[in-house]
Amino acid sequence: MHALILRTGMLLAILGVIPNAAWAQQSEPDVSIVEQWLGSQHADAQSPSFRHWEGERAVPGTCAMCHSGEGFRDYHGFDGSVSGSIEGSIAPGGVVDCATCHSDGAAAMESVEFPSGMNIDHPGSSATCLSCHQGRQSGGAVAAATGGIEDDTVDPELSFINPHYAVAAATLYGSQVGGGYQYPGKSYMTRFEHVARFSTCTDCHDPHTLEVPIETCARCHDTLSPRAIRTSEVDFDGDGDITTGIHAEIDRLKTMLLDAIENYSIEVSGEQIAYVERYPYFMFAEGETEAGSPYAAWTPRLLRASYNFAFVTADPGAYAHNPHYALQLLHDSIMDLSAATGKQVEIGERPR
Repeated sequence: MHALILRTGMLLAILGVIPNAAWAQQSEPDVSIVEQWLGSQHADAQSPSFRHWEGERAVPGTCAMCHSGEGFRDYHGFDGSVSGSIEGSIAPGGVVDCATCHSDGAAAMESVEFPSGMNIDHPGSSATCLSCHQGRQSGGAVAAATGGIEDDTVDPELSFINPHYAVAAATLYGSQVGGGYQYPGKSYMTRFEHVARFSTCTDCHDPHTLEVPIETCARCHDTLSPRAIRTSEVDFDGDGDITTGIHAEIDRLKTMLLDAIENYSIEVSGEQIAYVERYPYFMFAEGETEAGSPYAAWTPRLLRASYNFAFVTADPGAYAHNPHYALQLLHDSIMDLSAATGKQVEIGERPR
């Protein structure tokens, strides 16, 4: 195994993934780091995240900026090109390589802009993480698309707005970056603050394996299951049980929201909606004339709630990144749909 890692490391140096100078000084700990990275999702060249464009001439610029280390460096100008655009042609097959994070440019990033147009200044070591794990849409885009249309009017010009995947950074910073659709008149959680020792992405995730060292969590939370962690005694989902982890509260509210979405689509939109965990995400349900095709009976109210459902779903770690922000989005979406259908919902307290 050691010899394999050494050969792999030299290959990475030749390809420019690891600077040759760095590999020339290779030591045993560095070999271990390369091995850890090779076992991570960032290095998984067989993942759909990197194979999606297989057979195509190039990865589209808006995708290459996060789905290729080369594209990331090009977009941010680390390779000497203009910052804010992809200047070169990024061939499919690249991964999130070592130089994506280990470069002078990454260390010098002073601000990260989110899809909402809001910025996080002085992101430090989390800069590269925040740049890609922020999604591709924002609550502001949903507000702009639905503005000027009556809440419960089906508009053929509306279509689903997909927040994209792995939106951990947008969840983490909550209303500071406006990732979710935030209902007017409601207050929303800002950045979720943990103890100072765990305040950056790599404080909680190993920077190379990406795994969370749950033994560290257990020192304070007395459990080896992060999903069992709960620091609030408030019943958010209305089931009367405050002994489960906060993950269970979010999960139940997601189920309640999906039920409300389906009920609203039947009673107000007139066409039943169905959710699937792949494109087009929301489609006409079985039994409808256009069953299986992208849902097209959107009203502003339905689109806002469905976006929030997809946003929270897109961050499986929302319970750790910013549980109250996720709960607020789900709670407000459920209540807004219920107001339109008149269906009474037994729901718990809204997080403050």
